[in-house]
Amino acid sequence: MTHYNIAVIPGDGIGQEIIPEGINILNAVAAQEGFSLTYKQFPWSATYYKETGKFMPEDGLEQLGAFDALYFGAIGRPDVDDRLPAIRYTFRVRKHFHQYVNYRPVRLVPGVPGPLRNKSPEDIDFVILRENTEGEFSEVGDFVNPERPEGFALQTSIFTRKGIERFAHYAFQLARSRKGHLTNVTKSNTLIHSMVYWDRLFEEVGEHYPDVTLEKMYVDNASASFVLRPERFDVIATTNMIGDILSDLGGALMGSLGLGPSGNINPEKDHPSMFEPIHGSAPDIAGQGIANPISAIWSAALMLDHLGESAAAAKIEQAIYAVVAQGLFTADLGGTATTRQIGDAILEQLATVGNAV
Repeated sequence: MTHYNIAVIPGDGIGQEIIPEGINILNAVAAQEGFSLTYKQFPWSATYYKETGKFMPEDGLEQLGAFDALYFGAIGRPDVDDRLPAIRYTFRVRKHFHQYVNYRPVRLVPGVPGPLRNKSPEDIDFVILRENTEGEFSEVGDFVNPERPEGFALQTSIFTRKGIERFAHYAFQLARSRKGHLTNVTKSNTLIHSMVYWDRLFEEVGEHYPDVTLEKMYVDNASASFVLRPERFDVIATTNMIGDILSDLGGALMGSLGLGPSGNINPEKDHPSMFEPIHGSAPDIAGQGIANPISAIWSAALMLDHLGESAAAAKIEQAIYAVVAQGLFTADLGGTATTRQIGDAILEQLATVGNAV
């Protein structure tokens, strides 16, 4: 029997409520598909920081490196500087484990009342790939005499040939496996060094994939097209900051950020990848039992697919679709269902899917 060791970091806020629902689903589908999972839970979070002064212990990355995958909720609370979770946890994990692809599917699930009145699930089905370890989020910069009239802040983006090329190859390979269309979302008409270099390397890598159509689109046009013509997209590849913004817009197209899954991927599988819902810790609704667990559950499906358990991942997605089709929604979608009710309903549907196979 194939076995996987999973590190679980629920984090803060609603992460403590939705990640357990995902684990219930993982256990059920593992039993159906004949593989096993063990978990080790870590308390690392903004709450842990309040208690210890650290988001993880000194050997935290070494501990995480022993696992097959990382299942993460969300980090952050109102009384902790909101820069710190990224600097001291998220960025450290992504960079240390070379998770250079952030993978975010954008799909309008049948039955969800999406915000675009003339668009159907057939129109909204694409993947946003965000370069995840360099670019605009490189943390290179400083404040110089910030309190003086002549003070200034300097933030430097880092775009390397290696970083762009490896990310571009992943993007072209994914596009090849889908509809053969890749959109490079850029801003090279104004960022005349970094993004020109980015575009140039995408074109060079594209020569290795003659079966994939490469389209260049400026981010302002892409933002408008998300709303007006989402059907034109299949695979989108873009930079760290642009991808961060567009992927939340993509979550909105799905009807709620509570639906959107994501993976921080190390494609070579030399290191563990990390899977997480796209939303934050939502302290305003934490503890009320009303958070939508679908984003976390769908992220668990992405994790299984990455580990090679594609049939199990597909069953989870089918069960999610079946529950949504029933009109069982949490408050973010206008419903009254609780976190637990959604999790239990997906479990029930998973049993039906499993019996039907």
